[in-house]
Amino acid sequence: MTEPLRIVFAGTPEFAAEHLKALLDSPHEIVAVYTQPDRPAGRGQKLMPSPVKQLALEHNIAVMQPPTLRAPEAQAELAALKPDLMVVVAYGLILPQVVLDIPRLGCINSHASLLPRWRGAAPIQRAVEAGDAQSGVTVMRMEAGLDTGPMLLKAITPISSQDTGGTLHDRLAELGPPAVIEAIAGLADGTLHGEVQDDSLATYAHKLNKDEARIDWNRPAIELERLIRAFNPWPVCHSTLNGEALKVLAATLADAKGEPGQILDASKDGLIVACGEGALCLTRLQLPGGKALNFSDLFNSRREKFAVGTLLGTAQ
Repeated sequence: MTEPLRIVFAGTPEFAAEHLKALLDSPHEIVAVYTQPDRPAGRGQKLMPSPVKQLALEHNIAVMQPPTLRAPEAQAELAALKPDLMVVVAYGLILPQVVLDIPRLGCINSHASLLPRWRGAAPIQRAVEAGDAQSGVTVMRMEAGLDTGPMLLKAITPISSQDTGGTLHDRLAELGPPAVIEAIAGLADGTLHGEVQDDSLATYAHKLNKDEARIDWNRPAIELERLIRAFNPWPVCHSTLNGEALKVLAATLADAKGEPGQILDASKDGLIVACGEGALCLTRLQLPGGKALNFSDLFNSRREKFAVGTLLGTAQ
């Protein structure tokens, strides 16, 4: 076992917090944690600390929240920590070259895709949306480019036809931390060397937005089924029913055809809706002011809302 390293950790969401937990359980010393400034959240829009900040405070670790790492004072503050290594996971800020050069062993990143596929902000959801057969975590050395650095380790998992953005996220959050611990050991003893990425194979995982979660019923059913899974639990695919919002949390492919957006059948098994090609059976929905329910429950109580022939997604 090599000597414990002085590590600075940088990350923000729950995915990053899972990595920080593993580092806290390792022999290494976490000398400081960097995370995004507190953001307003919830109905009251109160400032909320990130999951990474909450975990760091529970362990009495110094927390830094600079709005940028381009400022000389923020860079000097980091340099004063004299880190051996910086571990970055879904931090959300760009690290300029001067920052990457501060730690003795550089900076490494745990990225939730099999690089060079799905560089960027939303690799988990884009993999599900695209129908990829597998995903994983890539631990890489960081460069100034976006997710372009040499790859140190990969942990791979298949993507099943049942996976959502949420289930794949949770699985990758389990795969990533041990991969990072292994990579740190290899870097520390000089046995791990990076593999250069093939830029010609790179794809970009655009940030998610609520507009693209609006269901266009003219699209093929197979594309919409993947989109519905990818965007669960956020931003959640949605349409309208009789002028009211309708959230769609789960659906399967159905063997039917009709005018795109038209309800073809409704039963305890689901709501059959025609698409541009094929149809979907919607199995879990959420109506305004209600909670998400299996369609069998909605069919029992609100059957009249789902009359055959009704068009979803049209202006009323």
